Amino acid sequence: MNKPSGVTINLLDKQYQIACPDEEREDLTLSARYLDQQMRNIKASGKVVGLDRIAIMAALNISHELLKLSREHKASLEQAQDPVDSASSAKLCEKIEEALYELRQLKIS
Repeated sequence: MNKPSGVTINLLDKQYQIACPDEEREDLTLSARYLDQQMRNIKASGKVVGLDRIAIMAALNISHELLKLSREHKASLEQAQDPVDSASSAKLCEKIEEALYELRQLKIS
């Protein structure tokens, strides 16, 4: 594993030096930009005052987004594993049975 190197990120015009492996620098930089934008949006709303409170609200908002996306992803995976509902499944079984019956009738003739 690579030795962590330093990355400078900016959050609300304050700089922070963060230790980070080289292969994760780009992701950390993108994450910091996203966090900075979320913090700026909260600050601009004027409803939250103080860097600590703005950071906490941004963290809560991002956590909420992550949980929502995680649930949506899980639901889409479950749907992909079972794309046929019970009514469609029953119709499909009925069609298969009809086709098998017709094949048996052809063999008998």
